[in-house]
Amino acid sequence: MPVLSEVLTALDALWPPERAEEWDAVGTVCGDPDAEVSRVLFAVDPVQEIADEAVRLGADLLVTHHPLYLRGTTTVAASTFKGKVVHTLIKHDIALHVAHTNADTADPGVSDALAGALDLRVLGPLVPDPSDPAGRRGLGRICELTHPMPLAEFAAYAAAHLPATAQGIRAAGDPDREIRTVAVSGGSGDSLFDDVRAAGVDAFLTADLRHHPASEATQTTGRTTPPALLDAAHWATEWPWCEQAAAQLDAVSDRHDWGLRTHVSRTVTDPWTAHAASTPIFTPTHTTGAPR
Repeated sequence: MPVLSEVLTALDALWPPERAEEWDAVGTVCGDPDAEVSRVLFAVDPVQEIADEAVRLGADLLVTHHPLYLRGTTTVAASTFKGKVVHTLIKHDIALHVAHTNADTADPGVSDALAGALDLRVLGPLVPDPSDPAGRRGLGRICELTHPMPLAEFAAYAAAHLPATAQGIRAAGDPDREIRTVAVSGGSGDSLFDDVRAAGVDAFLTADLRHHPASEATQTTGRTTPPALLDAAHWATEWPWCEQAAAQLDAVSDRHDWGLRTHVSRTVTDPWTAHAASTPIFTPTHTTGAPR
């Protein structure tokens, strides 16, 4: 049975912390390096529900995609919700490790897992990592559908293949437009519109699309047809990585004969819990390229 420091070395080899963005907070939040590890839980968010699940499971290590303290803190008091998470984990000898932007750009990374959940063929990174001579690492992925389908059908397909959330999938563009190529980026992706346009794909599937960037991205300039947009829930676009990451650690465990037991949380930690369909007081008129 390995100790925590050995498992953390393996995790850092999969997702090197030096490849994280400068603003990010990755790595180990709590845990005794000499403690034995037999059971590992993977999840997107280090929230109380997940900490409680780790306790019930008897996990020794919790690996999350999102950081607990992204912007730092001056307290871990249990009277704060993040402090309570730390207290819960330490009280039950559970370590917490974070792989965030270093997992986004990895090979395979978060967007590979998203593409896999949608059965897309990955052609390469959307924003290549210049430090990777093989050209496989980077942010986002450029993909091909197994067969072309209209935007409306692809949106329904994505909603059916990603974890269910209150939001589902929003789409912007002509519902009948044929989609053959798509860029995907797990998590918030509206900072990548320039890269998406440069890639010349038919559509862009990501999360957290804000009104103004999305509105500007759907405007036609000259003869260039802007890509259709598909906006999924942030949590739903990143959850597939948990299964991919667990499988990667399983492979490491097998090589070292560690006998680790890995688990993927199916607790939905997307913050939105309900969706009410609009009942308009008037029938809206959509401009060209806007959703109907």
